[in-house]
Amino acid sequence: MGIDKRFGAVHANRDVNLSVARGSIHGLIGENGAGKSTLMNIVYGFHRADRGEIRVNGRAVQIGRPRDSIDAGIGMVHQHFMLVENFSVLENVVLGAEGGRLLGKGLAAARAGLEALARDYGLDVPLDAETGHLPVGLQQRVEILKALHHRAEILILDEPTAVLTPPEADQLFRMLSLLRDQGKTVVLVTHKLREIMAVTDRVTVMRQGAVVHETATRDTSPKALAEQMVGRSVSLRVEKGPASPGPVLLEVRNLCVSDRLGVPRVKSASFALRAGEIVGIAGVSGNGQTELLEALTGIRRPTSGEVLLSGRALTPKGLGPRGLRSLGVAHVPEDRLKMGVVSSFSAEDNVILGYHDRGAFARGGFFRRGAIRADCVAKMSAFDVRPTDPSLRITSFSGGNQQKLVLAREMDCGPSVLIVGQPTRGVDIGAIEFIHRRIVELRDQGKAVLVVSVELDEIMGLSDRILVMAGGEVVGELPGAEATEETLGLMMAGVRREGSR
Repeated sequence: MGIDKRFGAVHANRDVNLSVARGSIHGLIGENGAGKSTLMNIVYGFHRADRGEIRVNGRAVQIGRPRDSIDAGIGMVHQHFMLVENFSVLENVVLGAEGGRLLGKGLAAARAGLEALARDYGLDVPLDAETGHLPVGLQQRVEILKALHHRAEILILDEPTAVLTPPEADQLFRMLSLLRDQGKTVVLVTHKLREIMAVTDRVTVMRQGAVVHETATRDTSPKALAEQMVGRSVSLRVEKGPASPGPVLLEVRNLCVSDRLGVPRVKSASFALRAGEIVGIAGVSGNGQTELLEALTGIRRPTSGEVLLSGRALTPKGLGPRGLRSLGVAHVPEDRLKMGVVSSFSAEDNVILGYHDRGAFARGGFFRRGAIRADCVAKMSAFDVRPTDPSLRITSFSGGNQQKLVLAREMDCGPSVLIVGQPTRGVDIGAIEFIHRRIVELRDQGKAVLVVSVELDEIMGLSDRILVMAGGEVVGELPGAEATEETLGLMMAGVRREGSR
C-alpha cells in the first residue's frame, strides 16, 4: 500500500496501491517502463521501497531481501531464469535450502517432495537432467517448482511467456489455473492482452509508475485495457496497404544448415524475398528458423545450397555479419540479450554496435563521443525509448525498450534487406503497434523484410507472404491475406499445403 520508489530522476512507482485476493490469478499489466517489474521486485525484496507498506494475509511484513519474501510465503519466477545451467534440476531447486551438512539426506527429502508437487500440479520435470539442456518451457517449470518447494502461497510470474511458444504458454496457463484451484495465489505480470483475458480473474493497469485502472477481467476487453495502458486509442490490427513487390533482393536455393553438433536443422530451403514486401516465416520454435536466420546473416555457414543477394552468390564461403552489413543486410536477432546487445555496455555504445567504424562515429582511430551520444538521443526520440539517457547501461532499460534500441540501430542504418527474429518478443502493446508501423514503413520505402515470429497474429498481420517451416523444411507458402490460424497450424504440424513446393 502506498508504495513509492525512485531511481535517481526516474520515479518508478508513484504511491501504488495493489490488493490481490487469495486463491485468484491477478493480472498486472502496463507498457514497458510502467513500473510493474519494479513493484514486484520490491515485493520480492530485490529493491526497497522509499515509502509504503506490504501486507500478507492482512499482516504487515518487513521485506528487505528475497529471503524475507520467501519466509512470508512469496515466490517469484523472473523473466530471465535464475538457474545454474550446469546443475541438475534437483540441485537447482534445493540451492539455498540444502538441508544441512548431510547433503544426501536433504536431496532425498527434496526429491520426494518434488515428486509429490509434480503429481499435484502437473509439473513433471526430469529431476536429474542438467538444467541448461532443458527447453525453456521446462526450465520455467523448474523455477515454479523451486518456489513451491520453498512453500510459496503467492507466486509472482514476471513476463512468463516472453520465452515460450504458444503451445508452451497454453500449457503454463493450465498449470496456473490448477494452482489457483488448489488455493494458491498468482500474480501474472505481462503486457499481453490475450493472456490477461484467457487466465486472470482480475486485472490492474499501471501507467508511468501509477495504478490507473482495476477491474474484474470479465468486465473489460482487450481494446479497453490497451487504451488504459497507453493512455490513448490503440489499433490492435496492423495497418498497411497492399504490397508493391519489386525485384528479388535475397534468394535462397536448396539451403541446408546443420547445428554445431552436425545435426541437420535446415533441409533444402528455397524461397525469394523481393523489394517492397514483408515475408513472414511461421513455425513452432526449434524447427530450423534460428539456424536459417544465422545462415542468412553470416553467423553460421551453410552445409550446402546457395544464398544470393541481388543476384550475387554469397555462398559457400560467405561474407560474415560485417560483410553483409556493408552490402545493406541488417539483422535483429531473436534473442536480444544473447546476440543483440552487450549487457555491460551503455545504451549509446550498444546503438553503434556493428556500425562503430563508420565515419559518423569514429575518426582517426578515436570515437566521436559527442556524435555517438547525439545519434543515440535521436534514435531514442524517434523510437520512444524511455528513459532518454544514453549513458545508462542497457540492462537498466526494460526488455521492450532494449528491443526498440536494437531495432533503431538496425532500421536506421539504411538497409536494403532487414532480417528480424521475434520483432516484438517481450514488448508491450503500444510498442508493438509502433514496431509494426516502422516495419511496414520500411517495406513501403522499397526495402525487403524477412520476419520470423512464433506469434501467429503477428505473422498474419504483418506478412504479405507467409512461409511455414516444420522439421527444418519449408512445407508451404501462401499469401498473407489467405492465412488462418487453422491453415497455419496444420502446416506447422507438417501437413503440406496443396500446391506448395
